[in-house]
Amino acid sequence: MAGSPDSVPWRGAWQVALYGSQGFYRRPEGPAGHFTTSAVGIPHATPILSQALINLADRHQLNTIVDFAAGGSGLIGTIAELDPSKRCVAVDITERPPSLSADIEWWRAGGGAVLPTEWAGLHGCLVIAHEWLDVVPCPVAQRDERDTWRLVLVDSDGAESLGAPVSGADLDWLSKWVPDGVTRAEVGNARDQAWNGLCAGISDGLAVAIDYGHEYAERPVNGTLIGFRQGRAVTPLLDGSTDITAHVAVDSLAQDTRAKQREILADLLPAMALPSHALASTQPAAYLQGLATHGAWTTLRAPGGLGEFWWVQRALGR
Repeated sequence: MAGSPDSVPWRGAWQVALYGSQGFYRRPEGPAGHFTTSAVGIPHATPILSQALINLADRHQLNTIVDFAAGGSGLIGTIAELDPSKRCVAVDITERPPSLSADIEWWRAGGGAVLPTEWAGLHGCLVIAHEWLDVVPCPVAQRDERDTWRLVLVDSDGAESLGAPVSGADLDWLSKWVPDGVTRAEVGNARDQAWNGLCAGISDGLAVAIDYGHEYAERPVNGTLIGFRQGRAVTPLLDGSTDITAHVAVDSLAQDTRAKQREILADLLPAMALPSHALASTQPAAYLQGLATHGAWTTLRAPGGLGEFWWVQRALGR
């Protein structure tokens, strides 16, 4: 399984493909041009998620909400509209969106695990990392015929080959967190370090990573590395035309608690019932609005769908 002369480990190629000068996250249409998330793109869902996060901040008496990897800022913008008393900060690799409210601060990060210069001593903050860790590049490893973990290399055309044996902290991570029978895995040590770095900048507050992921007993046998373009799962490409993502090993992250999104939303928000059918004749607009909101609520909590997202929480300085 020999590679071409330009074959490199996945982690470096992934970083350039997403965050380099021609990377996916620097494209003018942004990620919203290719896929939807719980935070943006699903009609009527953003206000529901925003209110849940406001309620979480209030529960912990936190007056600042920071949206790390904010993208087009739809989530933090809605939070600011729903609760103007909160100080709101958006962090992303791109320039500040022209339409963003002047009341929302904008900090530039370097992409992936690279934090902004302002990231130190954050106090009284709820920090949201929504679908951030899944796009923090990490090594990809595969067992060879002797059951030795080796780095997976990739060339400019996307062809893969096996490189040197995995060693050091990455091998320790695989030994601890990946069960026998898994033949290929994304090495989560890089995500653990990125998460620890994010949390280290918070002197007092709560960090929440919201992402799709897996635990030890359910590690995917062949890993989860995948590309996305225009709403479809595709082979990941290195030319900046596709998002490149992999599920997060949520149990290896330093944390206080973790739970599925369906459980978290049920805890943070009152149940949303279907509107009375009688409303359809007396207040049709309100009836349609109620149906739409209930549909979004159901989508965010759907088993097998967005309800399976993990919320990993870590309290700092308290």
